[in-house]
Amino acid sequence: MHNNDAILRRLLTLHPKLIDLSLERMERLLAALGNPEKKLPPVVHVAGTNGKGSTVAFLKAFLEAAGYRVNVYTSPHLVNFNERIYLGGQYISDDELQAVLEECERVNAGQPITFFEITTAAAFLAFAKNPADIVLLETGLGGRLDATNVIARPRLTAITQVAMDHQHFLGDSIEAIMGEKAGILKKDVMCVAASQPARKAVLALKKAGEKIGAPIAWEGHDWFVRVGKSDITFITDNIETKLPLPALPGRHQVQNAAIAIAMARALRPDFEIPEGAVALGLKTVTWPARLQQLKNGPLVKLLPAGWELWLDGGHNRAAAEALSRHTREWRKSPLWVVFGALNTREPLEFLKPFEGRVKGLRTVAIEGEENSLNPEISANVGKALNMQSGASADVATAISEIIAQENANDARILICGSLYLAGNVLAQNN
Repeated sequence: MHNNDAILRRLLTLHPKLIDLSLERMERLLAALGNPEKKLPPVVHVAGTNGKGSTVAFLKAFLEAAGYRVNVYTSPHLVNFNERIYLGGQYISDDELQAVLEECERVNAGQPITFFEITTAAAFLAFAKNPADIVLLETGLGGRLDATNVIARPRLTAITQVAMDHQHFLGDSIEAIMGEKAGILKKDVMCVAASQPARKAVLALKKAGEKIGAPIAWEGHDWFVRVGKSDITFITDNIETKLPLPALPGRHQVQNAAIAIAMARALRPDFEIPEGAVALGLKTVTWPARLQQLKNGPLVKLLPAGWELWLDGGHNRAAAEALSRHTREWRKSPLWVVFGALNTREPLEFLKPFEGRVKGLRTVAIEGEENSLNPEISANVGKALNMQSGASADVATAISEIIAQENANDARILICGSLYLAGNVLAQNN
């Protein structure tokens, strides 16, 4: 039995604020650890509001299909903390996680540092001890002052779509938020950028790139993706490459896949990733709780024959809009939503895109999460949006209550609203 949970709980107490964006504490600890972040192979650094994790998952799949050994850092985790640190084919073991956490705790010696900072330092330590061909690094929050932004010269950076989120930390305008995300840009390091819904976000990123001297490869200018019924076409330099549809469903995942394809191209000639490896990666990529259909487990067993259970961890307006667009493909069957979120979220922002698209809504608290949104509040929001709404004791109860109300042969249930809720569901349904 490992005491990683006890160590992680102790690390949470080292700084009074859960989030306090700064690089000073991180740089101090890394220096005391011998600067493991300077002992890494080429690093790919990814920022954005939505799609960061999926984009990293696609690029990892391409690289591994091409035979490269890949280390990956993502956050948050869904079920086990180990999911944040991936070492050349598998998540970090309990033993190794304990070793790097204890080393960081010992060297930090009780000084103030946030949980994300000290665990990011632990990831760098693990990467330095486990050589790979490449490291894929996802930012936590923002970019400029994010704990991951200590890599002096990454091999490549990428910015996925940026939307209004975490305004109290990143700024209350799309330009300010993009300015923070663009903090990962480095002089003479290529940045691959997704098309942005807001023109002001494009201008802010262009300005940042020009100021620091970072070239940008833009979706819609330098590279494009076209979606067919059974394939996608990636276009760059007037060359069209037909590839299979991604295994992750949703139009937004096609864009995330395309960003990863553009990144794979930008890694040449240091990394050769042939079309066959990209095609294989597209077909085999996995990324839990991103429009994931649950096909077995205790929650699925509650369903009548012909019903489907889906799970998504998206938690802001842009994610809800992407989900809502995908539900157009489900119009032939009644759709019910089980919703839970943190109380830092505005339920109307998330639920509004589903107005007129869902038959009913059951709301739940996130088990074990003291900052969970009161389900009665979100149920009332659902009623205001003309959804059949009610609060449920938990996810299993919500599913049972939906079944009791719905007499269709092929209804769908979508559980969404929070990555924390998604993690709970995956743990319950194991």
